[in-house]
Amino acid sequence: MAFKHIGEIAYVIPRLRTGEELLSVTTSVCPYCYRVLPAVIVERDGRVYIRKVCPEHGEVEELYYGDVAFYKRVLGFHEEGRGTRHVYTPAVTTCPFNCGLCSMHKQHTALVNLVVTNRCDLSCWYCFFYSEAAGYVYEPTLDQIREMVRSIKKQGVTVAIQLTGGEPLMREDLVEIVKLMRDEGVRHIQLNTNGLKFARLYLEDPAEAVKYVRELRENGVNTVYLSFDGVSPRTNPKNHWEVPFILEVFRQAKMTSVVLVPTVIRGVNTDELGDIVRFAARNIDIIRAVNFQPVSLTGFMKRFEREKYRITIPEVSKLIEEQTGGEVSREDWFPVNASAVFSRFIEGFSGEFKFEMSNHPICGVGTYVYVERSGEELKLTPITRFIDVEGLLEYLRDRWVDLVTGSSRLIAGVKLLYTIRKFIDGEKAPREFDIYKLLFNIIVKRSYGALGELHYKLLFLGQMHFMDLYNYDIQRVQRCNIHYSVPDGRLIPFCAFNIFEDVYRDKVMKEYSLSLDDYARKYGLPREKAFPKHLRDVKRMESHELYKKTYAEFLGFK
Repeated sequence: MAFKHIGEIAYVIPRLRTGEELLSVTTSVCPYCYRVLPAVIVERDGRVYIRKVCPEHGEVEELYYGDVAFYKRVLGFHEEGRGTRHVYTPAVTTCPFNCGLCSMHKQHTALVNLVVTNRCDLSCWYCFFYSEAAGYVYEPTLDQIREMVRSIKKQGVTVAIQLTGGEPLMREDLVEIVKLMRDEGVRHIQLNTNGLKFARLYLEDPAEAVKYVRELRENGVNTVYLSFDGVSPRTNPKNHWEVPFILEVFRQAKMTSVVLVPTVIRGVNTDELGDIVRFAARNIDIIRAVNFQPVSLTGFMKRFEREKYRITIPEVSKLIEEQTGGEVSREDWFPVNASAVFSRFIEGFSGEFKFEMSNHPICGVGTYVYVERSGEELKLTPITRFIDVEGLLEYLRDRWVDLVTGSSRLIAGVKLLYTIRKFIDGEKAPREFDIYKLLFNIIVKRSYGALGELHYKLLFLGQMHFMDLYNYDIQRVQRCNIHYSVPDGRLIPFCAFNIFEDVYRDKVMKEYSLSLDDYARKYGLPREKAFPKHLRDVKRMESHELYKKTYAEFLGFK
């Protein structure tokens, strides 16, 4: 049914209702037939909605952003991108059915998701995909992965590549994949995982588990993105019991760049968002960030079901403020694209094109938090408490032209760098943390290591809200910088690849797939071993000292 009117444009303008304020006009799609439709973004009763009308399926309205004041604040940081650095496909039809990337795209790639398998040892209801539901196995060969990496490199910028799935740890040749990518010159490799295999190995043979993680790290994995939906079994049934053992393996293997990735679902784990922040702060020796992801409601859901689970970035921010006692407030978050101002400042200083993130402001927000620990006491201090971030961004934006047009970039840049001291309140800044020196090193040295030093001094808190068919905004997907690589060489924006699965994800994967039975036969495995499900000994794990120590603060262990 979804292919019936794919890419066809229907010019039906949604009407405003009494008491609404029109905020902007965009384009969207019908969730039932894929017509491209005009859409309005409106404010009503302090919340923001997107509305479109299909001539066949009628009006569809969806919550777009849960707080209009937050919406207007982040929209003030709009930075238009400068287009993709390489065009992979000709623009022959309407966006978003022309991916990718084509000349209509407004942002180069920042992060590439490279799916190494669609097999998984879990079957979470909100997941985008897994093999047994699809009915086939997608696992690109090493040669196909090499060609995908080479296609990614055509962007001409330093791009991070995330190995994802499914569950990447189900591939026995994962270390070989990492080596291949490093040999191809990939500087930043991320691993997106539930980590269950690490815990299983640790409980069987701790030395073997540490050896495996160390192999991944030494061969090129820089960062692990670890699923983590909460601190209790109720909120995080997928890997709650295993997390203490996963973190122990990381510590022993010196995998010290871990990002917790909670999928935030209203009424499921929204009472533990503050605890998730504190859990990360307690483990800041290895956890560098928390990346909250408000759930994308894929598939067809009735409106009352969507309202039950839907949550947006401002609401997550409010809950974190309430649950941290105001230590991390709603005003501490800035849209991801605000960082483009720093990128362009560094570009002006160096005279060389620099990587930037000019996402749509609605896509995501973030902040940095300094963590102080005194005994069992934790203090969280967002950098906004000692840096005038808005003032600094405005200053850099205004002075960027001096670097571009001046006779001496170096002299102009050094003067500007000296002046930014006025935006830092030294009295409020942590004594052992010289933020000016860090900023100076990032801008002057322009090195990966200097930027990394900032990450190791602070805990990054981020939010990224991927779209679904109901809240789809084509202006957002045109500015997406998180892309999927596929074996035919294309790069497809996240919210096209996963939302129009019958156009992109499933269509591509099926073309390069094996049936479940053929896959089992190829590797000489019985079906249950080709597609194993995770089994756990809960009593054994709950009785372990690591479990009690890890969750003592959150589950009341003494």
